[in-house]
This record gives sequence, structure tokens and C-alpha cells, in this order.
Amino acid sequence: MTIKDSKVDVCFVIPSSAKKAYQELADVYSAIEPPTWALLLAGSLRAHKYDSVILDFDADRKTLDESVKSIVDTKARLAVFVLYGQNPNSGTTLMIGASELADQLKKDSPEFKIGFIGSHVSALPQEVIKLSYVDFAFINEGVFSLLSILETNLIDNIEKIPGIWFKDKDRKPQKGALGKIVLTNQMDKIMPGYAWDLLPKNKFVLDKYRAHFWHTNFLHDKRTPFAAIYTSLGCQFGCNFCMINIVNRVSHDERISAANSKGMRFWSPELILKEFEKLWEYGVRTLRISDEMFFLNRKYYVPILEGLIKRSMKFNLWAYARVDSVRKDQLELFKEAGVNWLALGIESGNQDVRVEIEKGKFRQVNIRDVVKSIKDAGIYVLGNYIFGFPEDNIKTMTETLDLAIDLQCEHSNFYSAQALPGSPLYLYAKDQNWDIPETYEEFAFLSHACKPLRTKYLSNKEVLKFRDDAWHKYFSDKNYLDLVQKTFGENARKNIIELSKIRLKRKILEN
Repeated sequence: MTIKDSKVDVCFVIPSSAKKAYQELADVYSAIEPPTWALLLAGSLRAHKYDSVILDFDADRKTLDESVKSIVDTKARLAVFVLYGQNPNSGTTLMIGASELADQLKKDSPEFKIGFIGSHVSALPQEVIKLSYVDFAFINEGVFSLLSILETNLIDNIEKIPGIWFKDKDRKPQKGALGKIVLTNQMDKIMPGYAWDLLPKNKFVLDKYRAHFWHTNFLHDKRTPFAAIYTSLGCQFGCNFCMINIVNRVSHDERISAANSKGMRFWSPELILKEFEKLWEYGVRTLRISDEMFFLNRKYYVPILEGLIKRSMKFNLWAYARVDSVRKDQLELFKEAGVNWLALGIESGNQDVRVEIEKGKFRQVNIRDVVKSIKDAGIYVLGNYIFGFPEDNIKTMTETLDLAIDLQCEHSNFYSAQALPGSPLYLYAKDQNWDIPETYEEFAFLSHACKPLRTKYLSNKEVLKFRDDAWHKYFSDKNYLDLVQKTFGENARKNIIELSKIRLKRKILEN
């Protein structure tokens, strides 16, 4: 294939890792999220007169051979595997499917140029570019470097493009210059919206995507259509377990982590409201606001929420907040605008553990008081908890579980700590010579191969067993089930009971 044969400039590929990442949960219970970053990149290319297509194999699941054929049939100049996601580990987890698919694509069509872009790539570009099937590893956000590489023939003068690691004509990996991120004053111009129309669909836009089970009050019939949207990028905090900000990395130093690249950038409320209007016209009513910290900067969130109210667009919204960022005087506005769920990163029930992971003391904010205030405003709470931080032991993890049960949030997520590439915890674990996952599947929280981080006092096997047992204890707790039934109805209770019957298979617990 030659460039003149190309129908489009870029084929954005979203690989599917669902079966290996979520096991039995993949078929019904896990969400199918729209590929937010692919949509943003496609929108950026469109604004700059480049054509692209999106092949989302997470939503439109095909066999390996069918997926390869779909990519080849686009005759795109460049296939870009987009390895971003809505969870901190998503970039690494997506490498499960990306590796298999890209490897087969390169074997079948060796002339096809393949690029990888995303959080895992920015965290470990030196490893990604060594993969035989990768021609370009885009670091940072990849917006500017992608636009720049499309100005070339994808062969000559690549070394002059910032933000790209590449293979030279002898297939030897080469390190490019550091790339740039899009600043707040550039956001509306450089990334002016989402290319929703490029998504696969059955009959209408976003009908192949489904919300998280709990987001529609534990009922399945309103999970589709579903969308997710950012109003800002990045985070101004530096939690040790998180790698979100690694796409903003400030040097090639292998000791750089997400904590060195803190910062947030915002689209204008006007542009965001236009995207909400599009989604409303598409028939979307259940929507995730994917910002790491939506409940933080009043300058941006107040006009957005007031704009939704003014337009009478009553979405079922979910947003994130830190425990110490929740302003009680704003909760009424959130509820009126349709924010029915607030997700809180509580992480640990032990204050010493929270301090150790740079989560902070929450400025002495009473967690129970914050949760009660949110509930009193008519907003449901999603509590997020992590077991297995370096200072964790059975006592501290039990404190976390006890807090979760005591808070009686309408839903809770339980994770085992991972040394995610790009996070400070990854560097810490390496410094301690702790066992770090050797495969992408081992990084997936819910996979069979999951290999969480050990602690100073517990093995990774002990951590994972505690997490899995805690999950079942929480979702079979009579008081919790009574709360669900009282709040959402008998069918919601039955659906949770059915969910709790699923026991994940864990390799390290089988011996």
C-alpha cells in the first residue's frame, strides 16, 4: 500500500481486553466506555483538515482476523492504537489486546505503519518502542506530534518531530525530543470537540456503549446509550498510586513519575455545553464526567452546571470529587443539574496510610460528615477503596473495610494496590526489589492473572485474598442490601445478589 492509495489519514484503534481484564464480569456487568481520547484526537485532526476513522473493538467485538481485516480495509496512512482509559490502570490493561492485535496486523501487513499512544506509552516509551510491531510511540498527549507526523511521509525527518519515539530505517529504536501538552488557552482551538459520529453503532450514535451497572441504580435497562466526557484534563494532586499525569511528563528521565507533572487544563464551559447539547440530541441521558477532579474549580464547573439547568437537559450524571474538595454549599447545584452520583477517593480507612500515599489527611475533614452531607443533598455516593498500600497490614485493611461498611455508600469499588507504570509507587516497588507484574494482564485489577503489590507486612497473595473476600462481604451485607432495596427497589437488590455470586478466578490464589 502506498500513501496515494490511502482513503484516510489515521485509523484510530481501540483494542479489546475485556475478557481477560474482567473475566465473567465482561459479558454483562462491566461498562463499555466510549473511547474518549480517540474521539478527542479525531476531533482535533478534523479541525486541522485530516480524515480519520475509529475502530472500537471493545464496543464492536470481533475475532482477531476480523479486526485485522477491518484495519487493513481502511487503507489508512497510519494505524494509531489509543491506549487511554477511564481508570488509572486502563492504559496498561489495554496493552493486553493491543499487543495481540498489533502483532498480527504487522505480520499480515508489514507495510502498515503502527503507532501507540496513551498513558502506558508515556510511562514506558523505551519499552513500547522496542516491541517489534510498533513503529511510533507517541509520548505526552500526542496531539501535536500526531499533527506533525501527518505532515510527513511517515519515513523521512521523523527525528525532528517532538513527542515521538520511533524506529529508524534499520528498525532500531530511537528517542525523540520531548513533546508538548495542550494548554488551557489552546484547548478550544486545538481539541475543539468529540467526533461522536465516527463511533460504531447499531442504529444510532452511542448505542453500543453501556454505563456502569450501579450508575443506572443497579438496573440494566437504561445503561444504553452511554457517553463519557472530559471538561478538564489532568490533576493537581500527586497520589503515589496514580499515574494519570504521566502523559504530561516533563523529561525523559526514567525516574520521572506522574507526581512530577501535576496540573490541570480546562475547556471553556461554552464548548463543553455544546458537547452536552450534541449528546442530548443523540438521545444520551446517562453520562460520566470523567475529570479527575470535576468538583474543584468553581470557575469552570458552576457555569457548566448552571448551563445544564438553563437548558433543561436532565442527565443522569456521575462525577468525581476528593473528600476535602466537596463544598456543602454547592451540593444543591450539583443535584439540580443532574449529578446523581459523586465518586469519592477515600482509598483507606487508616489516616497514617493515607498520609503515606500522599492522599493527605483530608485537612482533618470528617469523612463520615462529608458522605452524610452528600446523601442529605439527594446524591448517591460511590466510595473507592484500595487494599495493599506499602504500610498496610491486616489491621489497617480491616479498618478500611469497616469504614466502607459503616459509611453505607450506595456503591463501593474495592481495588488491590498496583505498581502502575508512571506512578511513584512503581518506582518505589522497583527500589524495594518487590515483585512487579511481568505481563500486561497481571496489572489488571480483576483479571485471572492479577498480581497486586505486596506490602511491607503482607504478600501479594494475602492482599488479593483480603480484597476479594472484602468485596463479597460488602455486597452480601444485609444492611447494605436493605439500603439498596429501600433506595432503588427489589429488582436492584436481586441484581446485586446475582452479581455477588460471581467469584473471580485468581491464579495466585489457586496454589
